[in-house]
Amino acid sequence: MKKFFKLVFTILFVIVAIGCKNTEAVNSNEFQLEDAGAKDIPKIILRENPNDITIFGEPVATQEQMVKFILLRNPNPKINCSVEDLVRYYYEEGAVEGIRPDIALCQAIKETGTWNYGGDVTPDQNNYCGLGTTGGGVKGGYFATPQIGARAHIQHLLVYTSTRPTKLENVDPRYDHIVNNRRDVYGNIHTWTGLNGVWASPGHNYGQDILALWQQAQAMYSSGATVQINREGDTPEERAANLVRSGLIYYGNKDFVKAEEEFQAAVDILPYNADALWDLALAQEKNGKLDAAIATYDRLLQFKEGFETGYYNRGRLKLMKNDFDGAIKDFKRTLQIENRFADAQNEIAVAHFKMGLYDEALKDLEIATKINTTNNIVNSNYAKLKAYLGK
Repeated sequence: MKKFFKLVFTILFVIVAIGCKNTEAVNSNEFQLEDAGAKDIPKIILRENPNDITIFGEPVATQEQMVKFILLRNPNPKINCSVEDLVRYYYEEGAVEGIRPDIALCQAIKETGTWNYGGDVTPDQNNYCGLGTTGGGVKGGYFATPQIGARAHIQHLLVYTSTRPTKLENVDPRYDHIVNNRRDVYGNIHTWTGLNGVWASPGHNYGQDILALWQQAQAMYSSGATVQINREGDTPEERAANLVRSGLIYYGNKDFVKAEEEFQAAVDILPYNADALWDLALAQEKNGKLDAAIATYDRLLQFKEGFETGYYNRGRLKLMKNDFDGAIKDFKRTLQIENRFADAQNEIAVAHFKMGLYDEALKDLEIATKINTTNNIVNSNYAKLKAYLGK
């Protein structure tokens, strides 16, 4: 009997010891879940009404800016050519048909998750806009080369916005479908916001999302760029827009103090301009002014309630200040607006982990892996935490 109790005691001791070891591992400074990071790409102030920005037109963002923008969002895009070549193909094909190539590229960024994919379409298809995909595993069109894929995308935009035939041989497999079966849209969609609910379903803000990416692309720093701020006869809106552009040059040169000054001056002129406030909050965070940045996001979100990245960034700042409940509330609001926002789900896991709720954090990460199967930070965090918890 003594031997029996001794054996039981030994087994219990080992179990407790292992449990303590796992707890120490989770609590040690050697292991932390990785933060998904801020969404810290600034924006220009659009001088046009988004509802008036046409599909036809000349590019505004340069090829250099588009390359930088793509690589900033994804340093290793799954493209069967260089990023420089793909951008050049879009500009060449866009010039042939008169379609804005810079905004078409932003549409491709939205459709492919900046060439991370993760949906029905795979990189070998060279299909950059979901041509022929209808969900449920339907993969859609295959194109022989990246340039043909870019051409098909441009031609599909053409059939939406014009009834004239393509200037090059038609490679768009859905072109005739639009001509024959969608007379309501054939040649009738002239603006990017006109694609709402047409190209993507439900897609209520589809065009606005594309144009928001375009705003960010134009904010990419270009070497040698200069801005004349105080031009005679400028309206307040023009002065504010020029101040933002000046701030973007400083931001690109990592002079965040001067960038904040310029963005603040723009906000002083246009107190309720969402783009200027966004840029100001980004610069304030770069300068370590977390409380000021949170206050700027508070102001921004008062009149732009559906701005998911505003909630996400504010949540991260609250998380940095150990306001876990406030942070989780903001991340959940982000997911209410955009349920595919895997980074927000990751940040909920980070908050729960910091609160010592390790099983909750693991559940959060499991959800995040289902939201986006290709998010490297989410996948890494999930695997590491499972290993530490012995799950």
